[in-house]
Amino acid sequence: QVQLVESGGGLVQPGGSLSLSCAASGSMFSIYAVAWYRQAPGKQRELVAIIASYGNTNYANSVKGRFTCSRDNVRSTVYLQMNSLKPEDAAVYYCNVPTLNVWGLGTLVTVSS
Repeated sequence: QVQLVESGGGLVQPGGSLSLSCAASGSMFSIYAVAWYRQAPGKQRELVAIIASYGNTNYANSVKGRFTCSRDNVRSTVYLQMNSLKPEDAAVYYCNVPTLNVWGLGTLVTVSS
């Protein structure tokens, strides 16, 4: 069974950058697509980015050009590089393996001056 642990969240000023990591345990991680979601207070959880097993990516329109998702299958880790952060990017960020419906506990991103 795959387990996911997110890290890298924190406080950043508008315009700043953060890099999130999603470390997976369990075998065969490389065959799964992995998604990043976020949930802001009072809002529904929304899909931010998804990366296929072979590295193809798709992004929400709201983050295109600012966020980059990548993966290292040797380290069983997926990354979300977030640049030009805006206050509306503040949320708890979760990683997810859709095929297995497995979620991490999330990491909090705060964007504030």
